[in-house]
Amino acid sequence: MPLNNSLAASQRRRTAKIVSFSGIDGAGKSTQILALEKWLRQSGISTQLLTFWDDVVVLSGSREFMSYKAFKGERGIGSPEKPIQRRDKNVSSWLLTVARFCLYFADAVHLAITVRRARRSGVDVVIFDRYIYDELANLPLGRMSAGLFSRFVLKLAPTPDVAYVIDADPVAAQARKPEYPLEFVRRNREAYLNLARLSGTIKVVGPGSIESMKSSISKEMLQVLAQPEAASMIRPSVTASVE
Repeated sequence: MPLNNSLAASQRRRTAKIVSFSGIDGAGKSTQILALEKWLRQSGISTQLLTFWDDVVVLSGSREFMSYKAFKGERGIGSPEKPIQRRDKNVSSWLLTVARFCLYFADAVHLAITVRRARRSGVDVVIFDRYIYDELANLPLGRMSAGLFSRFVLKLAPTPDVAYVIDADPVAAQARKPEYPLEFVRRNREAYLNLARLSGTIKVVGPGSIESMKSSISKEMLQVLAQPEAASMIRPSVTASVE
């Protein structure tokens, strides 16, 4: 479904559109990001990829080191052939929640600065691999304090032109990327779905086949790129299920 030339030319006259991808580990975010980048570039749309943990998070290296030292989890990325047991976002306590409030606030402020720069970068579409939503999904959203904090951060952080949560069956996702206990993966998925309802701006894609999700994402992007500058104010539908 390539973009026509006039659509590609009109996009270059505007500031960069911001697209974010979030979701549980193993949901297939990287696959969908690569597919979107390829499709956009083939259509004459320039892209830039920013990784939330590397390009936005404040003191990311120090936080990873402290997390490893404090919780004694394993490092790396799990695979079916080599599962690991990480201990970081799945560890929770009231003191740790307070610390996360402080860190996530700092990340939201830095995210606002990063997005402002990205919109002026000269490219057509800036894609974020994870976003502030992926941090808020680590909080106990059922608690009043966490819910209020999440609402505050959602107002503080810039809203992408389109925000995707790639949904997946927790069992299948955990099998593809065995890093966290299945019970945590289930809770984490529910947190993403709750954030989608809370924000009113997140589009949930899936669960479904890789191709059906690609199709859903490209159709949404066609609408975003075809609209004038005011399109950045449009709030996407909360959920979308792809068969």
